[in-house]
Amino acid sequence: MRTILFLIQKEFLQIRRNKSMLPIIFVLPIVQLLILVQAATFDLKDVHFAIVDQDRTPTSEALIRDFSSSPYFKTSAYCMSVEEATSKLYDGTAGMAMVIPKGFSRSLVEGRGDASVQLLVDAVNGTNAGLIQAYSTRIIGRFSLHQATSNPVVIPEAFKPVTLTVETRHWYNPELNFKTFMVPGILVLLVTIIGFMISGMNVVREKEIGTIEQLNVTPVKKYQFIIGKMIPFWIIGLFELSLGLLVGKLVFDIPMEGSLWLIFLSAAVYLIVVLSMGLLVSTMSDNQQQSMFISFFIMMIFILMSGLFTSVDNIPDWAKVINTFNPVAYFIRIMRMVLLKGSEFMDITHELLSILGLAVLMASLAVWRYKKTT
Repeated sequence: MRTILFLIQKEFLQIRRNKSMLPIIFVLPIVQLLILVQAATFDLKDVHFAIVDQDRTPTSEALIRDFSSSPYFKTSAYCMSVEEATSKLYDGTAGMAMVIPKGFSRSLVEGRGDASVQLLVDAVNGTNAGLIQAYSTRIIGRFSLHQATSNPVVIPEAFKPVTLTVETRHWYNPELNFKTFMVPGILVLLVTIIGFMISGMNVVREKEIGTIEQLNVTPVKKYQFIIGKMIPFWIIGLFELSLGLLVGKLVFDIPMEGSLWLIFLSAAVYLIVVLSMGLLVSTMSDNQQQSMFISFFIMMIFILMSGLFTSVDNIPDWAKVINTFNPVAYFIRIMRMVLLKGSEFMDITHELLSILGLAVLMASLAVWRYKKTT
């Protein structure tokens, strides 16, 4: 035990003496959290749209006002033809063009079924196009309902259809705030990057400066060496998570419905996985550049398949098999379940046991791969 304590003391001294590492560890994650949460959002507002109003009636003007007054759309141009509106889509000055045909108002008043509006949507970004279509459909639906109640058509009582009222209640994120969804995932991302990248450069840095040879000739056992390298960054990782949760609550007001002790228990096991993987990469690398390249390659795969930005339910079956070895996906799920849903220990047992299994596997590989040779 004394040997491990001396190794931990040595690591903290090296971290304190490395002036360039301290800002990377303590300042950069908070700056990234503040920026990434604002940038990594699928919320869509102020979509510029072009208008081709061939009807030119108070009804068509009312529809245009409904679009312009919503927080999602902003009028960019009134066009005289469909070709002119299409050119706005080509040059990127508009994300949507709305064409109101001639006779639109009369069709609504007379109750005919041929009243239609054409929407031309820039679908280069499929996600944005889907959101634009959903917002537009909602606005047009409200407009149509308002017109129907303003100009009712008398229907015999026997032929009146039965109407259903739908009341929607959003659980866990009532305001549908995308930041509430993203902050827990971004916290996992920052803890992962710092833990993986720094631990990945740790052993290989000892190789480059020559101190690894001095350690190899000592009676320090391999498992003591790995534990001594891991614990300082394990403590730093938990501190960063605490700081990130504090910033998330104060700045973004994220809910914390579940137990924070459960969050830190999961994070403690998760950090063992991440740090072990970083040390494993470090023992396999010959220099810091090689270690950073391998770490970046692994992290990109894990992050993109973690469910941070998109759901993992739609990925192919072969990718789901690979994802069973992705600790980032498990921890993001735990963070969102505990913080947003208030899930308890039994609700996250599968994810926690999966991370624990990966922790044992990765730590064993890191100890096995480290060779005490001079």
